Amino acid sequence: MHRFVLVLALGLTCPAVAFAELSVPRFFSDHMVLQRERSAPIWGTATPGADVTLDFNGTTATTKADAAGKWRVGIQTGAADASGSTLTIRSGGETIKIDDVLIGEVWFASGQSNMAFTMRGAASYDAARAESDLPAIRMFNAAATTAVEPQDDIAGQWSVCSPDTLASYSAVAFFFARKLHQELDVPVGVIKSAWGGKPVETFTSRQALETLPGTKRLVDAVIKADKAYDPEKAKVAYQARLDQWQADAAERRNRPNEQRARAPRKPTPPKRPLNTEGKPGVLFNAMIHPFVGYAMRGAIWYQGEANAKPGAVPYDQTLPLMIRDWRQRWDDEFSFYYVQLANFRGASTEPGTPDPWALLQDRMRLILDTTPKTGMAIINDVGAAGDIHPKNKKDPGERLARWALAKDYGRDLVYSGPLYRDSKIEGNAIRVTFDQAGEGLKSRDGEALKRFEIAGKDQQWHWADAKTVGKDTVLVSSDEVPAPVAVRYAWASNPEGANLVNSEGLPASVFRSDDWDDVTGSARPSARKTTRGR
Repeated sequence: MHRFVLVLALGLTCPAVAFAELSVPRFFSDHMVLQRERSAPIWGTATPGADVTLDFNGTTATTKADAAGKWRVGIQTGAADASGSTLTIRSGGETIKIDDVLIGEVWFASGQSNMAFTMRGAASYDAARAESDLPAIRMFNAAATTAVEPQDDIAGQWSVCSPDTLASYSAVAFFFARKLHQELDVPVGVIKSAWGGKPVETFTSRQALETLPGTKRLVDAVIKADKAYDPEKAKVAYQARLDQWQADAAERRNRPNEQRARAPRKPTPPKRPLNTEGKPGVLFNAMIHPFVGYAMRGAIWYQGEANAKPGAVPYDQTLPLMIRDWRQRWDDEFSFYYVQLANFRGASTEPGTPDPWALLQDRMRLILDTTPKTGMAIINDVGAAGDIHPKNKKDPGERLARWALAKDYGRDLVYSGPLYRDSKIEGNAIRVTFDQAGEGLKSRDGEALKRFEIAGKDQQWHWADAKTVGKDTVLVSSDEVPAPVAVRYAWASNPEGANLVNSEGLPASVFRSDDWDDVTGSARPSARKTTRGR
């Protein structure tokens, strides 16, 4: 909490002068973490034109509130420091003291339900809780909220990692932060701002969405709906639905148990379209914009389930659009690491099965080639057929941390599962080359490689024989395809049996070398050799 000290000098109550309480957003508060070795921006409001002074660890920074009373100033943080210091902010007769401020690494965690998923539901919660007295790990849990216009503040609070607080932490973000803390031995702070079931477009500003034809249509549609929205009519319609729901519920209670069907979901109160969660730009306004400018090393992201559907704007357009939007607003080309979708639904048994889930997974892979300073945690080995929320959050979090350790902190390690580099037709086979093979590609279970598919010009897919050749290549062939032209791997929502891994045991990503549009009818970039350069 902030500690306020107010001293009002006599004679300063002239009615011609407008006074405003000295304030800062709620994420500038006790137990926060500031990014080390930066000029970390701090901002807030004060009396228009008033001087504002910040003191922190022997460093002073000053600025002046503008005509609207807004102020912003950077404070030099220096090296990592886990001892906890006080940030003091003064203006006129007012003082804010923010205690137990650490200096370390700051990351922003966002996305939908698998990022919001808390430690209390994680498979390894009990083991993690037993070792969770980690005061150098902090997390700010932002409230789930909506807004029509961009906001400057959001409810939430920083907490110190302990057995008492761990249950409420984002599981993926915790395992990511813990891995960094263990490897770097510095404080790690995570700002978590996520909401389940929401598409990437709602986390992106409407201004950015208007620059892409597919997402501009979404913006135009919600603006049109908002203009037509009548609160009174919506209220009447909602009450009618609620009355019917209550009547149906009462009637169901009078039936014998064996005749009771599953209860329908209770109607939700109406909301203005431009203030409805999930609509374009809404969560950006409420849950992203308040943090714009907070000094950080980068962002981690777990989302995509809500975009894995036929007709959606291609994800390798929408996610890069959001990344560019955030980076432009932060004025910082920060690192951005995301989780590829996990295996889900029943396992497919036939090759060539059209699958929008696999298509989105593959589009995620393509982003590595088009958007700088990105990384992807491959998790097609941790999912569950009947659960869109895998309980294993340790592997996704730590696989994200591998990217950060290698790319942001200079560690020499294998940071990803095998990633498709290119393919070459060799007679009746296709040679596929991978990046991130480590000491060599292999089968996870010692069995023959599975889930490779191969096709000729007829575009008919067949299961293929595949074997590792050398350190980083796989040779793929099928007696049924004497003249192959394309190859795929793990092309399914649940590619049961997919077993290609590198020397670290990290799984290979789904990929395809073809550009045949057989899944959703949406456009796809032509197949090409990677330019990843990793």
